[in-house]
Amino acid sequence: MTDEKLMSRLSLNQITTEQWNLEEAVEGCVRHDVPWISVWRHKMKEIGLNKSKQLIKDAGLQVSSVCRGGMFPAATAKERAERIDDNKRAVEEAAELGTDTLVLVCGPSADKNIDSAREQVAEGIDQLVPFAKDYGVKLAIEPLHPMFAADRSVINTMNQATTIAEKYDPSEVGVIVDVYHVWWDPNLYVEIERAKGRILGFHVSDWKVPMDDMFKGRFMMGDGVIEINRMRKAVEAAGYHGPIEVEIINQSIWDRDGDDVVQEIKQSFAKHV
Repeated sequence: MTDEKLMSRLSLNQITTEQWNLEEAVEGCVRHDVPWISVWRHKMKEIGLNKSKQLIKDAGLQVSSVCRGGMFPAATAKERAERIDDNKRAVEEAAELGTDTLVLVCGPSADKNIDSAREQVAEGIDQLVPFAKDYGVKLAIEPLHPMFAADRSVINTMNQATTIAEKYDPSEVGVIVDVYHVWWDPNLYVEIERAKGRILGFHVSDWKVPMDDMFKGRFMMGDGVIEINRMRKAVEAAGYHGPIEVEIINQSIWDRDGDDVVQEIKQSFAKHV
């Protein structure tokens, strides 16, 4: 793949520049010739959906995904229904912004019963599929590293995510391959092949040793141990040739000048992805 073709797939996942609001992130993408952006709902909420949509349209950017839906498990039926309602709003937002991909961070257990929580995730997705289909939005299940099972998601492996997705047509439900979350899995490449035709996104960052912070522990590509290029080629062999989101959650990066961060992203992306 040529450098130019690879760079045409670069997407700024908005959490990477948490120091920027949506308008600043859009302007930063334009300044640095980043063609895609992944929009986070809390950033969009600050200025409203209509203004967000207009900003992105006027800038000529494409939206790779909206983050996030999910968080399905809850202690009561009323709370679970409220989660579904929020997911429906996320579907509507994704459709308005012009992306067909809603990333699902599926949520932790409301108690100690992790098996029940996983059932609630499957049930929540099942309830959401017909609504999302009507809007032309695909539900992209993102397995999170097992260290996040207690507070962010009980879906922790590609196997779990794909098993749920396989109940539906690939145009309805698929999976996200985020290198930070799945690089450790001994069955990773088998599972990537199994997910052929269902991969809806590829997210990159790196795992640096030692890890300073569990949540804000991601680093720039090339700074850690992940075989990012090998994984990129594997998801392409499985049929995914869409945007590649740089998703780095790290306080030291948030404390820096956003323009400097995006410049480093482009350099690291070209060299290590």
